[in-house]
Amino acid sequence: MHPVLSDLIELLKLERIEDNFFRGQSHDIGSAQVFGGQVLGQALSAAHHTVADRRAHSLHAYFLRRGDMHAPIIYEVDRSRDGGSFSVRRVVAIQHGRPIFNLAASFQKPEDGLEHQAEMPDVPGPGGLQDLTEVPPEILENIPEKMRRYLTDKRPFEFRPVRPMNFLKPEKLPPAKHVWIKAVDSLPDELSLHQNLLAYVSDYELLGTSTLPHGLPFGQGRVQMASLDHALWFHRDVRVDEWLLYSLDSPSASSARGFARGQFFTEDGRLVASTAQEGLVRLLDENHPARSKSTGPKHQS
Repeated sequence: MHPVLSDLIELLKLERIEDNFFRGQSHDIGSAQVFGGQVLGQALSAAHHTVADRRAHSLHAYFLRRGDMHAPIIYEVDRSRDGGSFSVRRVVAIQHGRPIFNLAASFQKPEDGLEHQAEMPDVPGPGGLQDLTEVPPEILENIPEKMRRYLTDKRPFEFRPVRPMNFLKPEKLPPAKHVWIKAVDSLPDELSLHQNLLAYVSDYELLGTSTLPHGLPFGQGRVQMASLDHALWFHRDVRVDEWLLYSLDSPSASSARGFARGQFFTEDGRLVASTAQEGLVRLLDENHPARSKSTGPKHQS
């Protein structure tokens, strides 16, 4: 297996301390704090460890504090309910004695029922599109170092935007975009693993969609962004080692917050998951103390 994907799987496995307590480590992907998708994926993994024969169908989470990349994260799972068809788990992520993240996740026994779905957008397929890491040298030379690292470091997923972003001369665009996503190598068939990985990758690209109408100067390090909350619904079984179209839009931005929604489609048009997120979006002035920590777009392409 590709080393960076293998490392991510190890990151999401967690160390079991007691029945309902787990320890996780962190990986620096070039963001100003622990990547929100990592905490999402690890928290869902912790919940999965306490459920048998049921599949995650939804999660709802709040990001409370910045995560420290140099300290372990403890995940405490509360087994809130085990009913005849559904199980509910609450997970608190703790660092330095304080909660940094809360998650509620619901699991269901496999069951047949009504079927319908939204249509897949008519966009070009992944073949022939460039990966996010294929950035011209003249752009890399003129963006902040952490942002350059984020764009060029080896990563466990391929990201092929239908319309790449110009980091030096951002245009004002409609608040919608489409990105093809796939793990860089084949994975085992375990559904919980694919769901944990989808939770991880769902935090990429999402919040940045709310900035598209504004042409923000990401290359100048003046944009502060952070996830506030995140929701994810699993509609059908999913494999993240096959191409998924991440179709995103942003209905609103206001009060220094952006709101964005996403849908994941397989290449043959099945809607496998939906997501939504609200996050902090601030444009900093020259002397703002947070400016040195701003790395530009939060997982944007």
